[in-house]
Amino acid sequence: MRVLIAMMKHETNTFSPIVADWKRFQNWGAYIGEDALKAYEGTGMPFGAYVELARAAGAEIVTPVAAEAMPSGPVTEDAYNHMAEPILDAVREGVDVALLDLHGAMVAEHTDDGEGTLLEKIRAIDPDLPIAVTLDLHCNLTAKIVENCTVLIGYKTYPHVDMYEVGKQIGQVLFDAMEGKVNPVMSWGNAPLLSQTLCQGTDDEPMATLIRMCREAEKEPGILAATAFGGFALADMRDAGNSVIIVTDGDQAKADEVRDRILAKAWELKEDFIYKHTPLEDQVAKAKTMTDGPILLLDHADNCGSGATQDVMTVIEEVLKQGLEDVAVAAVWDPAAVQEMQKAGVGNKITLKLGGRTDMPSIGEPGEPLTVTGTVKALTNGEWIVRGPMYTGVKVFMGPTALLDTGNMEIVIVSNHHEPWDTGVFTSVGIQPEYKRYLILKSRIHYRAGFAPIGKATLTLDGKGVTTSDNNLLRYEKVRRPVYPLDLLNEE
Repeated sequence: MRVLIAMMKHETNTFSPIVADWKRFQNWGAYIGEDALKAYEGTGMPFGAYVELARAAGAEIVTPVAAEAMPSGPVTEDAYNHMAEPILDAVREGVDVALLDLHGAMVAEHTDDGEGTLLEKIRAIDPDLPIAVTLDLHCNLTAKIVENCTVLIGYKTYPHVDMYEVGKQIGQVLFDAMEGKVNPVMSWGNAPLLSQTLCQGTDDEPMATLIRMCREAEKEPGILAATAFGGFALADMRDAGNSVIIVTDGDQAKADEVRDRILAKAWELKEDFIYKHTPLEDQVAKAKTMTDGPILLLDHADNCGSGATQDVMTVIEEVLKQGLEDVAVAAVWDPAAVQEMQKAGVGNKITLKLGGRTDMPSIGEPGEPLTVTGTVKALTNGEWIVRGPMYTGVKVFMGPTALLDTGNMEIVIVSNHHEPWDTGVFTSVGIQPEYKRYLILKSRIHYRAGFAPIGKATLTLDGKGVTTSDNNLLRYEKVRRPVYPLDLLNEE
């Protein structure tokens, strides 16, 4: 048996000014052929789970590509083809099964449905190929995705600490189907709900309720997989938003019934999926009264893990203005500042115009640097391996990295965008985050994977950026209408 295993992932923020070209994928880690197998075998990724299943089956493994980029604007057609064509070539050469590690919110220059387009092309080559797909919890599920695969599942955790488990679950379902042990059928649907990522943490309501319903459903006889997707509201494409898919063993009516039950609950909880804002200065003032650290301060509107520029200085400026002490920041993207610090050298004082390198036309905000003075405390190559529960075993490439110490604040400055979901973002430059009073994290929910165990409290700080949770700042043109909260919808 010849098994194709591939990874092709990007969460596209169509409001982001950052281009997702092939170089951006290479900066994260884009691997072709045997290099893909070497990079991801043994990791906590769906790809790693697929490899384990294939090896247990004694299969020949074909790994045409494993590529992912930090979320950003639409994927260029060239970058898309760099990933898709090796997969399609492998299918043309002949494989018996395909196990795909995808995202579900990829928008490219030439298609708003990157994953659906890939699967449609695979089906055109081999209409009967058994295909299993894992998708991110922030997938914007489409008919084209569902209709062109055999079985499908999404993560049940945010932060995504179950990637390996769901990969193994759905991969096993597909192998069982090929052996005639099960006959999988799928039922899917979406709600007219454009829920916000900041309200999709699976330890919190309302998402916790939907996940609990999925887990309970999977305990019922004949239900092979149940997934509730939060969707990704920052991808302005037709099917953005909440959705549900159920996989059963030959029972379409049961699949439909469970799907409808979970979708109805999502709609019932719709108001809880919308973030409530608090003035930035008030939250920082509140943080100043809190003494038992680390206090986690989330600069969520500038989260590169959802496509932000990671160089907006609004929150950092307010924290400095109010005089908070013993602060560490992860991270500011500013390759030019890193180069200046490299020239200055470790131990030397430097004044920088930090951040603000990127204009954000979609929200009408120019890049605004902040002048800071401090000491160059560390310089690294930005490479380290994740040891925490999310992306376990995967090597991180932050690019040339520097640490600036202003006295009250230590700022990690990187050359490649990277969301701080693991403490390695600090420890790799010599900071022990558990001993800091405040940690400013340019993150929304993924920070919990590495920092929830050490954080004594968490505050969301509403700064500026293209991962804003303020719908009034965003102009939607493609999403299906009516949709909540952009439109007032009847309760019926």
